[in-house]
Parts: sequence; C-alpha cells; structure tokens
Amino acid sequence: MLCEHGVKIAPSTYYEARDRAPSARTLRDAQVGELIRSARQQRFVTRFGARKMWLHLRRQGHDVARCTVERVMAANGWQGALRGKQVRTTIADPRDARAADLVQRDFTASAPNRLWVADFTYVATWSGTVYVAFVIDVYSRMIVGWRAATSMSTQLVLDTLEHAIWSRRQHGVDDLTGLVHHTDAGSQYTSFAFTTRLIDAGVDPSVGSVGDAYDNAMAESQIGAYKTELIRPDGPWRDVEHVELDTLQWVHWFNHDRPHESIDDLTPIEVESAHYAARNRLIPSG
Repeated sequence: MLCEHGVKIAPSTYYEARDRAPSARTLRDAQVGELIRSARQQRFVTRFGARKMWLHLRRQGHDVARCTVERVMAANGWQGALRGKQVRTTIADPRDARAADLVQRDFTASAPNRLWVADFTYVATWSGTVYVAFVIDVYSRMIVGWRAATSMSTQLVLDTLEHAIWSRRQHGVDDLTGLVHHTDAGSQYTSFAFTTRLIDAGVDPSVGSVGDAYDNAMAESQIGAYKTELIRPDGPWRDVEHVELDTLQWVHWFNHDRPHESIDDLTPIEVESAHYAARNRLIPSG
C-alpha cells in the first residue's frame, strides 16, 4: 500500500482516481491514434512526419488539431522519414560548351511550363546500379518526366526530356516557347545532343555552375524526397524493372496525393488545376 511507503493519501482519493472515467483528451488521443495507425498502413503515408500526417488527415475529412497529431505520434514513437546525404552523380565535362545560367537560384515561376529543373540519381540493386532521372515543373512541383536506365548516359536524360514533352502534349500543351530547362553542369546535360533537342523543342537551356549544389537546389530537393520516401525504406531492389514499377507508383502519388509546403500544402495536380481553371475564367467565351 502507498501508506507503507510513506505516501499519505486518503482512501477516498485513491478510489476516486482509480474509478475516474478517461478524460476527453485521453479519449480524443486514442481516437486520433487509431486514425494515424490506419493511415500509416498506406504506402508512402507511413513516411509522413507529424505535419504531413496532420495535413493528410485533414484531407481525409478529419477535424483534428496539429498539436494533437504531434502529441500522439510522439507518444507512439512514430516519426517521419529522415533524409540522408545527397550524393552527386553528374560530372562536368570541361570540353562541353555550357549554356548560361538563366535561373541564378531564383526557383520561381509564374505559370506551368515556364521553368523546368532536371537531375538524376542512382539506386543500388542486386543486378547493378540503376539511374533514375526526373524533370520537375517549378511552378507546381509536378514531376512531368522521369526515366530509369542501367547506364548514366545522355540517352537517359534525353528520354526523360522526351517523356516530359510527351506528357505535356497529352494535356494539350504543344508550344513550349519561353520555357527554361535548368540543370547542373553534368556532361549528360551539356552534351550537344541534349542541347540540340532542347532548342528544337523551343526550350531555352540553362546550366548552373560547376560543383555548386545550390544552383540546382530544387531538383536535388525533389530527388531527396524520392530517396527518402521510396528508395531507402523499400529496398533492397532487385533490378531496373523493380525500380521502374515502384517509381511509377511513387510519382503518381507524389503528383496527386502528396502535399507540398512550398505550394501552400497543395498537391501538384491541385496547383495546376487551379491555375488553368483561373485562366479559363479570364478567357472570354465565344
């Protein structure tokens, strides 16, 4: 008994505390805990920290406070995925003539298809290294093109560019005049073949300085999300087909379901849909 250990407490106080019903906060925390536990069963959502989990639950129609989500996740030891150190894969070729840096670290755009950024990364698999390249629209953070290959070649980034051009054409965008395509100074991006394809498409090439990660910071940030949310947690990877299939699923989720703090906690598809809806309202009918 407590009295035997020198703790003076009235029996009535003990029994009242023992029989007291759970508080409203305790009941609410249990309810929110079940919501979070259920959400964490979904692929990729399990990578969310408290802030993104709060946004996810709100999107699902649950009126829950952010502080409650933070408290419940901390109590259960639930954490979001942590980013690792970015490893640079592109290597400059001093023999290549490079385009000017048209961005100067200003990663903003007034509309879709005004500024794309591109980069690629590597994935270790049982059958060898796989390289995955991305093209991202700065305005919406939409991944507009991506490809995977077993070699770190100009063909990889060319195929990714073609995918981006094709995906925009699928949505009625045939004229890319005025678009800037920005990369780091890797030899794949400064090659004659890649630069020529950009010019043929009416796209202005832009290349950052050698060895300066900040000159292509947005693309590297997106790749960091890819490695953190898919590659590191879901390995080991078997081969290029395994990487391709899962990357396809992640890209769809990234574009349609993942909120981004930099675009007011919207998804890329929501940002672009809102842009075109507003533009259409301004165009006179008839």
